[in-house]
Amino acid sequence: MITLAPEAASRHSDFVDLTPLAKAGGSEIIYATNVNGPAVIEALRRFQTDLVLVIGWSQICGDMFRSIARIGNIGFHPSPLPRMRGRAVIPWTILLGEESTAASLFWLDGGVDSGPILLQEPIAVAVDETARTLYVKQTDALARMLPEAVKLVQSGKAQRIDQDHDRATYCAKRTPDDGLIDWREPAETILRLVRAAGEPYPGAFTTCGGSRLVVEVAAPFPDSHRYIGIPGQVQCHTAEGFTVRCGDGKCIHITRWRQDQAAGKPRVHSKLGASIS
Repeated sequence: MITLAPEAASRHSDFVDLTPLAKAGGSEIIYATNVNGPAVIEALRRFQTDLVLVIGWSQICGDMFRSIARIGNIGFHPSPLPRMRGRAVIPWTILLGEESTAASLFWLDGGVDSGPILLQEPIAVAVDETARTLYVKQTDALARMLPEAVKLVQSGKAQRIDQDHDRATYCAKRTPDDGLIDWREPAETILRLVRAAGEPYPGAFTTCGGSRLVVEVAAPFPDSHRYIGIPGQVQCHTAEGFTVRCGDGKCIHITRWRQDQAAGKPRVHSKLGASIS
């Protein structure tokens, strides 16, 4: 098994240490940060590899890497390929308001998620989908698909359906700073960002009293029409949290949050979103 070392965990928000799993299965484990590096290439050759499964790597596997496995290399991508190739697909799926997506297993080529499709399973996207719930749907689909894919390969019946490259779209990389809330946006846009940027990702955030405040859970506030203020202003406290006015005059109800340098709820009528000093 070739995987990212635990000390490099900060490179990926959804990092999982596979060391215990490898040890339990009696597998040798190779730590690497470069999927095309000498250590990986040497290990693949030494293993006399028949089939490679590439899951969770955000690097393109080069010609040398792809030439080693006797049968080929299968990758996983959490989208309905050829649509939404690239990075940060789960957050982008929610941000775009997609009603459906898919889990895709495909044969690697030299491009970005562009190889022939082996298997694809459709996934419905709920109106209140979060990054975590969609992540679970994708990993559940992968768990169902992998055994079937391996059986197809073993039987010689694995298909290779060429993607329609004219229909391809590409998702850009997202960074933690992309979670910054612009309170001038409509309430629904802000709520979508909260759901898309949440765990296992860094989260949607604003500032309060000079420090970062991460909004973990929020919902529409039904009594928005009762409150008058400016975007980003805390309108009232509730038993569960507090409300903030958005750019369209509606409020969101924040019920779970965390803040770097403070505890409790922001003051009523305070303004969120000022620069961190």
